[in-house]
Order: sequence, then structure tokens, then C-alpha cells
Amino acid sequence: MASSASNAETIETPLLKVPYESLKRTTRDRKGVLEEYAEVMKRLESQKDEPRHGDLELLQTQLRGIKRKLKEIDDMEAADLRRCQVRLQHLVAQGAPQRDGLLPWNRRRLDRLMADHLLRRGHLATAALLAKDTGIQDLVDTHIFEEAQQVARALDRHDCRPALEWCSQNSTKLKKTRSRVIFKLRLQEFVELVRAGNAKTAIQYARKHLATWAEPCEEEHQRAFAALIFTPSTSCPQYQELFSEARWQELKDLFLAELYRLHSLTPASLLNIHLQAGLSALKVPQSLEEGTNKEDPLHLPDFRLLAADLPFSKHVHSKLVCAITRQRMDEHNPPLVTPKGYCYSEAGMQQIADANGGIFVDPVTGDRHEMSEMKKAYIS
Repeated sequence: MASSASNAETIETPLLKVPYESLKRTTRDRKGVLEEYAEVMKRLESQKDEPRHGDLELLQTQLRGIKRKLKEIDDMEAADLRRCQVRLQHLVAQGAPQRDGLLPWNRRRLDRLMADHLLRRGHLATAALLAKDTGIQDLVDTHIFEEAQQVARALDRHDCRPALEWCSQNSTKLKKTRSRVIFKLRLQEFVELVRAGNAKTAIQYARKHLATWAEPCEEEHQRAFAALIFTPSTSCPQYQELFSEARWQELKDLFLAELYRLHSLTPASLLNIHLQAGLSALKVPQSLEEGTNKEDPLHLPDFRLLAADLPFSKHVHSKLVCAITRQRMDEHNPPLVTPKGYCYSEAGMQQIADANGGIFVDPVTGDRHEMSEMKKAYIS
């Protein structure tokens, strides 16, 4: 089971990485606040000989602000440390999957995958209820998605302010990754001013917020300024797209992608990733034909949609598996065919016949046959 253990460790990486990366960010924030504290203390020291009441009050206010920031950082660090500890203990207790215990081993993981998927879909209350009922509150990152939902709902209302505030709080990290989410948000606010007919205000806004993006986003920057001479009802495709309502959904998707990346979360739901991995192993051309086997998950429309862009699996050698016993059919357990053309293993047919006084009852059609009526199938 060495390979299974290795795969399990790889799959569980985000579980530990999310609080660990959050702890690293909090540590850097603490360093910045302590540097701010050192600067205030230097200024306070300089006031020792000739103290000025106004300056002392300002320094006192700044020190109160620093104290509040440090308290917030303490709380965040304690929460992240608790998550790290609980998740490490969970992984140690869970251990590697055992061949005879895969179902219970996967059960707790499935609860986490479901909670993660619900959080990404915006069902925070349902995810919280699932986490509470299954005792996995510290194994899911509800706090991240609570923050995300507030911004996402604001974007649904065509309000960029909460998203821009989030960008301001994470500006250093966004600059390091050369993220364009700030430019996209500023551009959308500019477009909304143009849409409302406030050309003068739009120009002032662009000079203040878009000028710094002229070089890195030259093409979009020029197109935005050209939009001043167009209206939302323009027939020009290039500018129709600029005024399109669909841009709000694009902004929302871009924000969520940046949020997931900053918090070391996978871009897609872990549940989707697991399902697609399984479907890619099952997907063959016959799975997409009409009347495919009902036991094939890909006969369901939702699974077909999920597997639409996945490659077909490569099966060099086919295997026949009995629908009754779920065992492989081979020379020691040969396939037999009923008069109606249904194929089962000899062992499976005999098992049903023994339970019915020597008569085989077809589990699909309900037809009754003597075992002597069966014919051997030869696969070439």
C-alpha cells in the first residue's frame, strides 16, 4: 500500500498548506507592525526633551492602533496554529488507507470534499452544518469563504468597492504575482461611469487610477479610453464586449481565482477534481453511446457534462466482469450467455440457480432458464 499512502499525502497537501501559508503571512504582518512600533518609539524618544502635547496625543493614538493590530494578529496566529495542530493530528490518526478499510477511510475525506464544494458554491450555512454534524470544523476553511462571499455578492450587485478594499489589504502579495485584478476592477468602474454618461468624471477617474496601468496593460488601456466616444448600445463588437454585463461574472471569477491562489487553495473544487480523475479512468467511446450500460456512471447527463473535456482512458486489454459476483470472468470462471443474450459468469449463474432449485433467474429480465440452456462465450 506504499503507493496509496504516497497518493494520499499528495491529495491532502492543501489541508496543511492553507493554514501554514496563512501563518507565514501573519508572521510577515507582525514584522511590519513591529517595524511601525519601532518608528513610533523613535519619534517618542525624540519628544523626551521638548514634549509637544499635540505630537504626544498623535503618538498615543498610533500606539493604540498598533496594540489593536497586534491583538488581531495574535488571534489569527492562534487560530492558524490550532488548525495546523488539528489537521496534523487528523492525518496521523487517519493513517494510510488499508485494503479492507477503504470505505471508512474515505468517508471523513468525502465529508471534507463536500464541505469544500458547498463553500465554493456559496452555500456557507449548509457547509457549516455539515462540518458541525461531522466534527470537521477545523478541517475546512470556512473563514476564507465568508470573506469571499461578501465580495462576490457585492460584485453581483455591480459594486467594486469591497473587492478593491480586499485588493488594498493584499496589495503587496498581488504586486508580487503581477495580478491584474486591480486593473480589471478599476477599468470596470471607469466603464460604469462612461455607461452613466459621466465622461468628465470618467476621465478624472482614469487619470487617478488607470494611468499607472498604461504600460503593462497598454491595449486594454487604449480601448478603455476609446470607449468614451461609444455608447453601451454600440454595434462595434470590440466595445460591445467592454459594456457587456457578462464582465461582472468575469470579474467575480477573476477575484475568486486570486483569492484561492493567495490562500493556496486549488483552483477548482476538490470534489470536482476527484470526480474527474475517476471519470477519466472510466471514459471510453462506448460510454457516450445511447443505451450504454446503466452501471456506467457516464450514462448520467451530469457526469457526461463533467467528463466532456476529459480524454478517453486507454485500455490495452479488456476485462469482463460479472454483473452478479463483480468478479472477473476468465478460463477458471468462464462467461455464459442466456437464451436472451445476457452474459454472466458461470459462478454467478450457479449461485442464483442454487438458491432457486437449480433454475437460473435472470436479474435483468426476470426470465427463468435451466443451466443446461446456457452457452459458453468465447472472446477473441
